[in-house]
Parts: sequence; structure tokens; C-alpha cells
Amino acid sequence: MHQRPAKTILRVLDGEPVWPLPIWIMRQAGRYLPEYRETRKRAGSFLDLCYTPRLAEEVTLQPIRRFGFDAAIMFSDILVIPHALGQDVRFVENEGPKLDPVTTMADLKRLADEMPLDRLDPVFETLDRLHSSLPPETTLLGFCGAPWTVASYMIAGKGTPDQAPARLTAYRDPVFMQALIDKLVVASTAYLIRQIDAGAEAVQIFESFGSALPPALFDMLSLDPIRRMVEGLKAARPRAKVIVFVRGGGTNLHRFAAAGVGDGLALDWTLDPARVLPTLPDRIATQGNLDPLALIAGGEPLDRGIDHILAAVRGRPHIFNLGHGILPETPTEHVAQLIARVRA
Repeated sequence: MHQRPAKTILRVLDGEPVWPLPIWIMRQAGRYLPEYRETRKRAGSFLDLCYTPRLAEEVTLQPIRRFGFDAAIMFSDILVIPHALGQDVRFVENEGPKLDPVTTMADLKRLADEMPLDRLDPVFETLDRLHSSLPPETTLLGFCGAPWTVASYMIAGKGTPDQAPARLTAYRDPVFMQALIDKLVVASTAYLIRQIDAGAEAVQIFESFGSALPPALFDMLSLDPIRRMVEGLKAARPRAKVIVFVRGGGTNLHRFAAAGVGDGLALDWTLDPARVLPTLPDRIATQGNLDPLALIAGGEPLDRGIDHILAAVRGRPHIFNLGHGILPETPTEHVAQLIARVRA
């Protein structure tokens, strides 16, 4: 007989409607918290923070202590995969990530042939520590970036507004682009399997740059690579739960659902759940999708945004979240307002 998991987020990912909705927010461990900023100063560089298990555990726990979210997502970054593969990755204060660009097959051949998982042992130690230190009712989430999103950084050497360098590469050198995507599928799948083994109960795949892809490239660079990752993870760890977040992928959500890609699909803030959810299967879990700027505004606009989502998802398996990451200028009292209203 199947035993129902006690943790609310795992119940939702099993297809069960839960009320009040469980809640966590993307980037919940981060710069909007004064305690995070203090820990960040002690760590030195951003990568030092990611790779110091004691500190990464601490910043993961900070929003749980303060707000009691239903899930904790391990503190790390999507660019630890190219870093582990051998690409030079650094984070510049007030500028973001900088990488030595990988743009040719010769560049690609200089990276590791196989994913050197031992280079990411600090991440797995962080998960192991969190598995023991989190409250028993809190779900532990792992994550990684989707291949297209990570490849965009690897090719451009930085974040770009519309991912033009990576898109242009996909048109001009499709053989190289496919080889890079294939490498990232294999590496990311191995990384997620190891996260599950280290204690993660579910994982989220972040396709942050899905909106940049035209229809002619979307399947090849986003849908198919994510599908292969999910299938590889499920083949190795059948009980693993997967949330797929494709920012700007609204018109393709039903295709992810039809292909069985993920146990949950996250909606960005541009989508109206009242219109989108009726087009998805009843039993597929969804997540989202409050506008992060509504959370900054607070007050009545925040309440109105929350209530619209609550009305649209009642009776469905849904995890309350933002439609993208929380912004650094978000007042902490607005986060408390959000949690109180969702749980009221």
C-alpha cells in the first residue's frame, strides 16, 4: 500500500491538493535578508560561500528560521557545473558572473570529458548537513540550471539581456551547440542524481532564459534536453521528484505536461493561473506565480495578487511561490505578510 508522504510539498508533487498551500520562494536565501548579507561578508567570494558547507547550510536555514517556509532550497549556483567541468567562473561584485567563453569545439574539448562530481563534494556535504538540521516538516530541495540557460552563460561569458550570443551560435554552429547541450545534459543529470543521494527530496530545474528561444529552437535547446534530464534522473532514482521552471515558456507548458516532463511545472509571473491551469491535466502539480514586484510593493496590491492565485488554484495540487526570484530590495515585513495571507 502506498504511504502518503507527510511533507506538504511532497504531497503536492504526488498530485494531491493541499490547503493551505505550501509555500517557498525562489532565491529565498539571499540579499533581501540582513543575516545573509552578514554571512556573505564573512565568506569572502560568492563561490567561497557556495563551497563552504557550514556557511551554505547557514544561509539556507536563515529564511526557514525567520519565516518557516515549507521547503528549503540548498544555497548554491547554477554555474557550479561549468566550474566543475573546468571553465573559469568568477563572480564580480555588482556585475555578476564572468566566465572565459566557450564558443568552439576546441574550447569544449578543453573541458572535462565526464562530470567530475568530486569537485562538487562541498555541495553534497551542504545537502547532507541540511538533511540533519532542517525541521522534520521542511522539504529539502536541490536544483540545477537547464542546459540552455547554463550554455548561454558559458558561450557569452556573462549574463546577456536576450541571450543573443548563444542564439547566434545555435544558428551558425549547430553541431557545436548540440555537443555543448549534450555535455550539459549528462553532467546535470549526474549532478541531480548525486543531490538526491545526498538528501535532496525534490529538485528544481531552472530554465531562466526560456523566453529568449524562438519556436524553431525551443524543442532542440530546451524541451528535449530537460526531458532527457528528467528521464535520466527518474531511471536512476525513480522516487525523485522534479519541478521544472521555464521562464517565458508559457505557451509550451502544456507540451511539457503532455511529455510527462516533471512532477511539477512552475509558472512565471506573466501567466494568469485562472486561464492556464484549466489547460493542464488536473493531477499535475503547479507552482508560482506572484510577481516579485508585487511583493516589493506590499499592502493591498500584494494581497490582491495573492488572492487571485489562491482563487485560481483551489482544489488543485499547487505550491505557492513567486514567478521568479525574490529581489534584494524586498522588505522582510512584506514576506511575512505574504506567508500570513497564504496560510490564513
